[in-house]
Amino acid sequence: QVPLVESGGGSVQTGGSLRLSCAASGYPYSSYDMGWFRRAPGKEREGVAAIDRDGVTIYADSVKGRFTISKDNAKNTLYLQMNSLKPEDTAMYYCAADPTVVPGWGLRQYQYTYWGQGTQVTVSS
Repeated sequence: QVPLVESGGGSVQTGGSLRLSCAASGYPYSSYDMGWFRRAPGKEREGVAAIDRDGVTIYADSVKGRFTISKDNAKNTLYLQMNSLKPEDTAMYYCAADPTVVPGWGLRQYQYTYWGQGTQVTVSS
């Protein structure tokens, strides 16, 4: 079990920014592929961004150019910088980790074994 704890969610207005963090203790992030997912009310959970062990990133089309995923292996922390937020970005955001995500499949939730509890992001118009 890899305990993942998200933080950084909150309420912002359209065009605002937030940075989400996902921390874990005792597990080397350098050995895991990681991703951010979100679930909006009434919708299924969807992949937002992912980063593999080599630092290769992929993004959902809906967030390209606005969101940036990164990780600090020394701090065992994953980040999601979200800029130019829109009301449609409102959702519960989850981080996920797995040691063996298929390359290129990082936005598929079933690739991940370990999940955090989520942090809420609300964007008002």
